[in-house]
Amino acid sequence: MQSLTFPADQSVKNLFGDEPVLESNGPIALIVHQLDPPLAERINHQLASRRKALAKQNPDLLQLPGYVRNDYRIRVDLSRFSSGEGKARVIDTVRGHDVFILTDVLNYGTSYKRYGTDVSMTPDEHFLDLTRLILCTRDSAARIHVIMPFLYEGRRYRKSDRESLDCGAMLRSLFGLGIDNFITFDAHDARVANAVPRSNFESFPTSYQSIRTILQTIPDLRVDREHMMVVSPDEENISRAIFYASAMKLPLGIFYHRRDFKYVDDVLTQTTSRTFLGDSVDGKDIIIVADLLDSGNDFIDCAAALKTRGANRVLCTASFAQFTEGIRRLRQAWESGIIERVFSTDMAYRPPEVLTSPWYTDIPMADDLALLISALNHDASLSRLMAPAKRIDELLESLGHSDSTSSRQMTFSDLGKMN
Repeated sequence: MQSLTFPADQSVKNLFGDEPVLESNGPIALIVHQLDPPLAERINHQLASRRKALAKQNPDLLQLPGYVRNDYRIRVDLSRFSSGEGKARVIDTVRGHDVFILTDVLNYGTSYKRYGTDVSMTPDEHFLDLTRLILCTRDSAARIHVIMPFLYEGRRYRKSDRESLDCGAMLRSLFGLGIDNFITFDAHDARVANAVPRSNFESFPTSYQSIRTILQTIPDLRVDREHMMVVSPDEENISRAIFYASAMKLPLGIFYHRRDFKYVDDVLTQTTSRTFLGDSVDGKDIIIVADLLDSGNDFIDCAAALKTRGANRVLCTASFAQFTEGIRRLRQAWESGIIERVFSTDMAYRPPEVLTSPWYTDIPMADDLALLISALNHDASLSRLMAPAKRIDELLESLGHSDSTSSRQMTFSDLGKMN
């Protein structure tokens, strides 16, 4: 393959680096039917705008078939029978295309009629539709990439008693169908990749985008050890919180969950208590970091405990948010001053009532997804997206938060003190 040197577009240069990039592996075909339509529209727009800008600076790119288009989306039909059984049909040709199937398994905003009743799509049904789309395209596509921002069954990654390891089985199933790459974001535990050790599985962090959005939304934050702290709401998110604290050079705290069991009237009951481990939070702004917001109750409980200890503003950031019990409690927590704001990426469906709430802010990811798609199409290095520490350093410096006297090791010594 010949090499193409990509010119001046800064964001592409930042992703690809200065080395020549191999030519694209066929025209891009986006299957985004399972995404929230506004996100699908933004991804396509970003990809089209980026490639038009590149072609304007390097006209040779116009010679690549299908490289510059207004719309990279492929029409598909995922309608269902009245019984609820699914079917899939790819309407436009994908022969010789580099196919990218983007799937939001949390998209409960999609519904269908079953026995005359509107039924919301479940993650299991979205996953089965994904397998149908792979079956429709694998014989004619040049390659198939699956981008699943929220990892389906990602919390079912380790075995206890007689339980199914659903996430590993899912990955083996997809690669068995013939996909070439599987991309997810902030996997609950990225070690699930061991289920497919010979296959291309990547879990990308959203820490840079989250920190960027928080600092842009609340510009008066002071990012230093005296005025801010990162907190993990539980033990499962500790590694994620460690990275945030390390990258921002902030102290770290953690809520330790203790479970006690006792018999009440011959019935074994379980009680849970939270213990905060860390330095004083008095007067500090707090960022609580987690991978998933379900009901939001853990965020609210942790924020309330921090406020009783004298914390200033409590910000909650999650890679994905479901709001499984509605927004009433979170709205009340905001109105009472317990939570200042909630952040989550726009890669999973959020209901309209969330998007219009004054306490909620999206973390935009469409441009990053477009960059990722373009990089995969060129077999470019993804290391800059995989290791965002340098980008976070540059962000903090550009916003005036850089502190050359701080050391990342201070965060880990804080963790040692807690133990």
